[in-house]
Amino acid sequence: MATGVTFVDTAGEEWEQPADLVILSAYSLFNVQLLLLSKIGEPYDPVANKGVIGRNLTHQTVSTVNGFFDSKKFNFNPFIGSGSIGMCIDEFNGDNFDHGPHGFVGGGYVGQVQTGARPIESTLVPPGTPKWGAAWKNAVRDNYLSTVKPGSGVHGSFYAYRDVYLDLDPTYRDRFGRPLMRMTIDFHDNEVKQNAFLTDKFAEIIQAMGANQVAKQYRVAPYDVTQYQTTHVNGGAIVGADPKTSALNRYLQSWDVPNLFVLGASAFPQNAGYNPTGTVAALAFFAAAAIRNQYLKNPGRLVDA
Repeated sequence: MATGVTFVDTAGEEWEQPADLVILSAYSLFNVQLLLLSKIGEPYDPVANKGVIGRNLTHQTVSTVNGFFDSKKFNFNPFIGSGSIGMCIDEFNGDNFDHGPHGFVGGGYVGQVQTGARPIESTLVPPGTPKWGAAWKNAVRDNYLSTVKPGSGVHGSFYAYRDVYLDLDPTYRDRFGRPLMRMTIDFHDNEVKQNAFLTDKFAEIIQAMGANQVAKQYRVAPYDVTQYQTTHVNGGAIVGADPKTSALNRYLQSWDVPNLFVLGASAFPQNAGYNPTGTVAALAFFAAAAIRNQYLKNPGRLVDA
């Protein structure tokens, strides 16, 4: 059983908060780190393919297509907009299309979402433009109003692999001397093929809109940490029916510590071609209902191990 939590306040003083019930909801990566530091659950071993904490790390395969249009004919006013005015196409997500000829499973959505003119993202220039100097400045000026950059672009699925996982770093530590979270990840052929397919489909749409020039930015291997591609990092403390291959039962309750519930996208065994927010909220509501209606009335395991 968990007896509570310890924390350090802004003055650097360590405190212990006793608790009969502990809910861990510290974001996907930090959920896993805290479980490992607390020695709750068996750490995942990718060589032996055993253990559960750190297993099934997944991300997303995200890319974009930039369209450069005739500035005399098109004015997109990129400084105006919000996510709610965007349009997303779901025809290439999940099983909505025939995967047979394409050599991959999964998919994703493509979205044109105008989220406002972010200072760096909105200074797009056509391929071949110098990266600095007068020519770059002129290109920014000439293309600012007539360039399409998806605020969402392509958001594709990312499935779990044996060699993609989380563990505690053997070298680097935080200011309290605790090991940092280490992420071992790369794209596999399935994700690379899927992203190429979706990116090309999006480019066809931008081209049909009348772009003079289309610049595709594929997501490729090896995984490049310098390219932001959402914070939708999932898995590591997954839900399942078997304690040997999962960290949590269907109510997000720890198999090992029954008064501990772990909420967040760390529970996802796979990452579908959708953003996780809705599913995370639904799972949190489901777990909260189980805690209130079942666990508090009779504390203990809600599912037999």
